[in-house]
Amino acid sequence: MSSWKTLILRIGEKCLEYGGTIDSKDYIDTCFGAVWRELEQSSDDILEYLLQCAEQLPHKAPLYGTLVGLMNLENEEFGKRIIERTHENLQEALQVGNCDKIRVLLRFLTVLMSSKVLQPGALVVVFETLLSSAATTVDEEKGNPAWQARADFYITCILSCLPWGGAELMEQVPEEIDRVLVGVEAYLSIRRHFPDVGFSIYVDNDRTDKAVTEKDFLEDLWARVQDLSNNGWNLDSVSRPHLSFEAQLVAGKSHDFGAIVCPEQPNLPSTSSSITFGRQKHDADLKYPQRIRRLNIFPANKLEDLRPIDRFIMEEYLLDILLFLNGCRKECASYMVGLPVPFRYEYLMAETIFSQLLLLPHSRFKPTYYTLVIMDLCKALPGAFPAVVAGAVRALFEKIIELDMECRTRLILWFSHHLSNFQFIWPWEEWAYVLDLPRWSPQRVFVQEVLEREVRLSYWDKIKQSVENAPGLEELLPPKGTPNFRYKADDSRVKPEQVALSEELNSMVRGRQTAREIISWVEENVFPVHGLDVTLEVVVQTLLNIGSKSFTHLMTVLERYGQVIAKLCPDEDKQVMLICEVSTFWKNNTQMTAIAIDRMMGYRLISNLAIVRWVFSPSNIDQFHTSDRPWEILRNAISKTYNRISDLRKEIVLLKKRAQSVEEAVTIAEAEFDKAESNLTLMNGEPIVGDNPIKLKRLKSVLEKAKEEEVTVRESLEAKEALLVRAISENEALFLSLYKSFSVVLLERLAEDSSIGTFGCLHYGQEAETMAIDSDEPLMMDVDKEKGANSTLNGARGSIGYDLTETDQWGLSTLGYVKAFTRQYASEIWPHIEKIDEEILSGAVHPLFKKAIYCGLGRLAAER
Repeated sequence: MSSWKTLILRIGEKCLEYGGTIDSKDYIDTCFGAVWRELEQSSDDILEYLLQCAEQLPHKAPLYGTLVGLMNLENEEFGKRIIERTHENLQEALQVGNCDKIRVLLRFLTVLMSSKVLQPGALVVVFETLLSSAATTVDEEKGNPAWQARADFYITCILSCLPWGGAELMEQVPEEIDRVLVGVEAYLSIRRHFPDVGFSIYVDNDRTDKAVTEKDFLEDLWARVQDLSNNGWNLDSVSRPHLSFEAQLVAGKSHDFGAIVCPEQPNLPSTSSSITFGRQKHDADLKYPQRIRRLNIFPANKLEDLRPIDRFIMEEYLLDILLFLNGCRKECASYMVGLPVPFRYEYLMAETIFSQLLLLPHSRFKPTYYTLVIMDLCKALPGAFPAVVAGAVRALFEKIIELDMECRTRLILWFSHHLSNFQFIWPWEEWAYVLDLPRWSPQRVFVQEVLEREVRLSYWDKIKQSVENAPGLEELLPPKGTPNFRYKADDSRVKPEQVALSEELNSMVRGRQTAREIISWVEENVFPVHGLDVTLEVVVQTLLNIGSKSFTHLMTVLERYGQVIAKLCPDEDKQVMLICEVSTFWKNNTQMTAIAIDRMMGYRLISNLAIVRWVFSPSNIDQFHTSDRPWEILRNAISKTYNRISDLRKEIVLLKKRAQSVEEAVTIAEAEFDKAESNLTLMNGEPIVGDNPIKLKRLKSVLEKAKEEEVTVRESLEAKEALLVRAISENEALFLSLYKSFSVVLLERLAEDSSIGTFGCLHYGQEAETMAIDSDEPLMMDVDKEKGANSTLNGARGSIGYDLTETDQWGLSTLGYVKAFTRQYASEIWPHIEKIDEEILSGAVHPLFKKAIYCGLGRLAAER
């Protein structure tokens, strides 16, 4: 990498603010000198690289703004080009709705204004354009309030820029910026307050009522900016390197910024129904999502030194680093621990990362990414961050009953994965008290599921050894994952003739007989004599036993002999029997049960409807609140159905682009062929021998191949579109079946006037109100052998209150999963909502079931 590129990329990292030894003014001078020397030779490269760095390292925006300001002093044309390119990028981002780029570019414009590159009035015009668009959107007559998410996003962008340039704007254009702030306040007074209880990580006792009155994210940000304004725009979390060059920068020419145009929101039909409004609102929320939902894991005294606006800015820094360095985990951790702020922020960093891991409806990245970041941060800050993470785990564990069901699942998966990177060391004796709780209590189930996931990541004996300080927890370990093969030669409970059949089938498979030969053997020798039940049991158990050595063995058996199973299980009833056999064979291994059923669905041996029927069989319904086993299998089935649709849509988009390209190629080939044919020289009615006939023949060949390719692409496109129609139909049937099943079991098992309807029964004993964090004693991932774990706060919690009946907990868990599935697949559910309303929600349904669906979809209370 060129030296000037290195200096731009690493700008500020060796300065005092970042924990280095170099004065930031000296470093910027050095960087400016290197870039200035190369400007004549590499002007375009420098411009592109500077903008790229400013966009992808936005926490360094003030440094890049100052550097551009110095460049602008010496070369006004370069400053003007920076502004023009930023204008182009911002306009493009607005048109496509690229939220990250819009937000970052507006921040960059703000620091350019502070460095005298951009006119303050021009920045105010940008703000006013966004403000005008937002106000129009929420106007009942002129706009479309369903798209308030975009309007809120524009206002959030304006407010989030002010910490980086509010002081300069107030100094240079006070009346104009006051006008913007008044406009923001007016907007906040007319926008609708949509409660987002369906997307809250915590399910509080009175959450629904609180959500109507408490501040949402935008209102909270407005309050923080007002606090900043009242304090003279002074803050510690934003560096202001331009002040060191103020005497120089003031002589630079400030450039204008062309007008920007905000895209129009889709029209809301004049006769729109609540469903139309809800669908558009969902689309808007999906395109302009809320960036963070604060967890507030730790007590206030851990963050008492942070002013409200500083917390927001720190969250912006951390979220930007997570976003733009998601493919560079080491760099990500390095930047996160070295931010240029004068205070410690380990607790805020942990809260921010966990808020992203548990973000609803979807986390921005795969959970593994957050696992790796947390692991790298523990290594980068070994004396501080492991204790903070442990404190966060303890705090979340104490509030697990209030945690959304999907968030519980994510937390279980993360925690087990995290411990696998730290030798599975955890002070389990602190949680040994869960054995005294009912088997359905969320804390006990949490420990049980974490241990089960750990066994998957290691082996049973290793995990048993890891809980030796709390030997009673061995009771919560899953059984050793050995197959439950029914047809063993020494098993007296099975008829000898059935064992013989199994051994014969095993020999046929070992002898590499084909699937067709085995089907003939089953149809001629087994089914007529023993009937369907025995035939199915023998074939499935034997094939699963052959494939039980490893995942690879299982895949091989299903690939070779899946036709045998398909022949035996052609319809949904038989497929349910098949799933029961798989579950029985792998009753000691949840992971293999899930994998086997998932693979069978992949080979279309099992339908998703059969899986739904099996999940809602009585034995599984009884486990809804005590085990993740049925939910994992159901999640896999819904996910696979969704992935089929998603993959087909992507393939269709690519095929349409290819079809368009092929059409253009055909048009060009036809034009060239017609032109060559018209220019062909004839003599006595015959073409003259020479280049023209040869060229014509070649062009004709090209045209024919292009037309053949066009036909092929069109046929492929039609086939994919037919498959998509089928997949969407399957998806509709899946959710109708799923919701019908949920509706039936909830009506059967949960009283209509159940106390969980008010969430009034959701409370722990008074002792549980304190966070499980000792402010004086460090919390380590590794157990502190010298101090032990006997403190009242971090040790046994046997006196914790738990007064939910099993029926109540079953109802809460089941309703939690209804909401979680609905929220996760809302985009695929909305197109079928009329049918779901008509066939399921309009009939006899439990009121809490309907509420859970509405909550997951984000439908308004007025629609309920």
